Amino acid sequence: MENQHIRPSTGLRGEITVPGDKSISHRSIMFASLAHGDSYIRGFLRGEDNLATLNAFKAMGVEIEEPVTGELKVRGSGLSGLQEPRDVLDCGNSGTTMRLMSGVLAGQNFFSVLSGDRYLRRRPMARVINPLIQMGAQIWGREHNRCAPLALKGGQLRSITYNSPVASAQVKSALILAGLRAEGTTTVHEPHVSRDHTERMLRHMGIELESFPGGVQIEGGQELQGREIEVPGDISSAAFFLVAALIVPDSELLIKNVGINPTRSGIVDILCSMGGNIQVLNEREAAGEPIADLLVRSSDLHGIEIGGDMVPRAIDEFPVVSVAAACAHGITSIRDAAELRVKETDRIAAMEAVLRTFGVRVDSHEDGMTIHGREVLRGGKVKSCGDHRIAMSAAIAGLRAMSAVEIEDTGCTATSFPSFWKLLQQTAFPKE
Repeated sequence: MENQHIRPSTGLRGEITVPGDKSISHRSIMFASLAHGDSYIRGFLRGEDNLATLNAFKAMGVEIEEPVTGELKVRGSGLSGLQEPRDVLDCGNSGTTMRLMSGVLAGQNFFSVLSGDRYLRRRPMARVINPLIQMGAQIWGREHNRCAPLALKGGQLRSITYNSPVASAQVKSALILAGLRAEGTTTVHEPHVSRDHTERMLRHMGIELESFPGGVQIEGGQELQGREIEVPGDISSAAFFLVAALIVPDSELLIKNVGINPTRSGIVDILCSMGGNIQVLNEREAAGEPIADLLVRSSDLHGIEIGGDMVPRAIDEFPVVSVAAACAHGITSIRDAAELRVKETDRIAAMEAVLRTFGVRVDSHEDGMTIHGREVLRGGKVKSCGDHRIAMSAAIAGLRAMSAVEIEDTGCTATSFPSFWKLLQQTAFPKE
């Protein structure tokens, strides 16, 4: 088990580029594989989660050229050109792979099995299984169709109108992908707006779909066309360095080529509401996604209340948001975030334990937590719980601690941010 030791930093400086967006990287491989013709993907994140998606499509006969550096070339098979896999498709730790692949496989006329690691096999899958069964797919899962492994027998699907009880881009995307193979119009309603990377990339690849307040609908029978795809830097990865530069005195950091999709940029709005000095520079667009450079300087933060529509726009960033809250003046309240309890781990419980180790007072709730900021954090030993975002959030807190911090089981960061520790060393301790 790999551990990391972090000590206080005297300031983050320089200019960095974070790896490609994990969510967009997943979709780039999936949609290019399902398209007609060749696609060329630049900026693909070679994290373990995304490689699980890539390997799954290779196992179904898709030709993918993947040089260690440079762009990927994907020779698309079309929506009906996938081959039955000879073995179980291993999704690793990736909920995105399993849930979106369920939507793809629901419309394929063959048998397949999706599984993953022990953490993924605990995560809720009924949220995609139930509507896909309504569309006509045959799916069997462990614990009465609630958990993986999942066995699927796809076939002819029918369109449905589905009112999702959760705002989930993964559920929405799975049903959109299934809807491409269904007869008629598939409509998905959500309680809040979830990230829209699927809609943007499908439009870029020639698909017509309608987004409206509270949902999306798509007509079946359309075909994707191969395209060039540029994957922007992942704002979820940038979030760790945004918070680090805000809470460590004497910091000034430029993070280049970051995706600022408005359904994902809640982290910037939250940190600015807390008093953070973040400038959005050089705004532009690529493959339907808005991109910018982010200049961040150390700031005196203050507590705020976070909830409602803001939550799905920053759901993956709440572990590091809680670190910002721990270093802010006053109290920060996070509500309406029960979804955090069913991520790679229970992130509310995990971050409560991490922050308490740093000496922070935390009152947890079923749907969030109340964090009492303090001037100085103390050092200690913390557990990552095998969750990449918990491990990296603990490292950022360690930069502001009075003494060294040891973080257990940090190998998990390779799932989303393989270069995290190198970039942290480069920015927080540049003279070494």
